[in-house]
Amino acid sequence: MERISWNQYFMSQSHLLALRSTCERLAVGATIVREKRVIAGGYNGSVSGSVHCIDDGCKIIDGHCVRTIHAEVNAILQCAKFGVPTKGAEMYVTHFPCLNCCKTIIQSGIKKLFYATDYKNHPYALELFEDAGVEIQQVEVNYLNIDTKTKDKYYFISSLLHKLEENGVEEQEVKRLKEEASSLFTSLE
Repeated sequence: MERISWNQYFMSQSHLLALRSTCERLAVGATIVREKRVIAGGYNGSVSGSVHCIDDGCKIIDGHCVRTIHAEVNAILQCAKFGVPTKGAEMYVTHFPCLNCCKTIIQSGIKKLFYATDYKNHPYALELFEDAGVEIQQVEVNYLNIDTKTKDKYYFISSLLHKLEENGVEEQEVKRLKEEASSLFTSLE
């Protein structure tokens, strides 16, 4: 058996973290690494102790969910909370960071950013990373068979089944469809 590369290994960690996301719009995970050791991880979700988007819906202002803290920021804040320095570290994130996360990454002293998926890559973010000397590299995870959209699919199917009930589809048929859908998913808790 051939071992996966360090980049694949750490990116896998980020994809695993993304499965804890409480965001309805996009599940993102981030892993911070120094000297080939994980020092922090984060996923996008609400402030600790607050209501989650998956429970109460997103709080959208100007096209953005203001309830969610991005995965990159959560990982950096975890370092701050426990006194772990980020200067010179590397970050692995499932999606290209937004502009604000880009600035946070630079300010934290992270020197290498690895991302799996392009996502609204802002030209100014690229410029800022270049000016700050942050190395950027895309890491494909083609060997990994983790469906990061599982929760999205689950909630979509649940919504459809609920609409069928509301629109008077026979109770027995809805029950059968629920059982079939349930057998497709493992527990998401």
